[in-house]
Amino acid sequence: MEYKTFGKTGRKVSRIGFGGAVAGLKNYLHEYDPESDESIKGVVAAIDKALEKGINYFDTAPGYGEGRSEKMFGMALEGVDPEQIFLATKVSYGSYDDVMRSAHQSLKNLRRDQIDLLQIHGDSIGRKRADDIMGTRGMLAAMEELKASGMVKYIGFTSEDNNDVVYRLLHSERFDAIQMCYNLLFQHPYEPSRPFGSMYEAEEKGMGIVTMRAPTSGTFQRWIQMVNPENTFNYTRALIQFVLSNPLVDVALIGMRSAERVLENVAICEELDGRIDIDRMHTRYV
Repeated sequence: MEYKTFGKTGRKVSRIGFGGAVAGLKNYLHEYDPESDESIKGVVAAIDKALEKGINYFDTAPGYGEGRSEKMFGMALEGVDPEQIFLATKVSYGSYDDVMRSAHQSLKNLRRDQIDLLQIHGDSIGRKRADDIMGTRGMLAAMEELKASGMVKYIGFTSEDNNDVVYRLLHSERFDAIQMCYNLLFQHPYEPSRPFGSMYEAEEKGMGIVTMRAPTSGTFQRWIQMVNPENTFNYTRALIQFVLSNPLVDVALIGMRSAERVLENVAICEELDGRIDIDRMHTRYV
């Protein structure tokens, strides 16, 4: 397994992370019941296999099935040395008190005394929400208090945007990590031909950089099937390699809920000859 230093935290993290959304959400991408015994056993087996293969970054959230994903992670990771893994979860948008309640419930679900990374779960953060988050008794104040108490080691935020609010949060220099949407279809965080993008800014601030939706949540693959049904090329492999080719990406999250999928993704990560020169791909003038 390939590892990188996670920003200014100094922690070594695996280049691919175990994404927990698909474990807790019903019928997400495929027909799936997260409450069945078979599904729970499958996720636990997948996490066991991930640990065996060197994956040490695990990402979940209370919003992934009303805590189901967190509880599966807690079941699978109970007894594992906390220093051997990097466990990240999130808090949904809310008040200071909401953050406190959510963090304590996450610790209970995860069967842990400490969370490595607590993130604001924001698919899109507007200006009003940013004002609330950074207010005197806002979410960020609660997260910083949890960090000072030792319940949380690091704090961050997630976003599928690359707008002015993202830059405002980055420039506050109060966060240790960012989780952003970045893939072949959404390359705005990293534009080497300019250069411009939130990924550059996060790197300059010494933040850990995590990406989500490396395989585009199946969007690209479905489009290919629509326009060329006879095309059988494995685009998922190529899409993951695209993200791993970016030198600024510390962790590429990939949703997994079976040991077989873990093995497939680890094999992709280990195929170093599958990486590309992204800067060259963006060349516009010859």
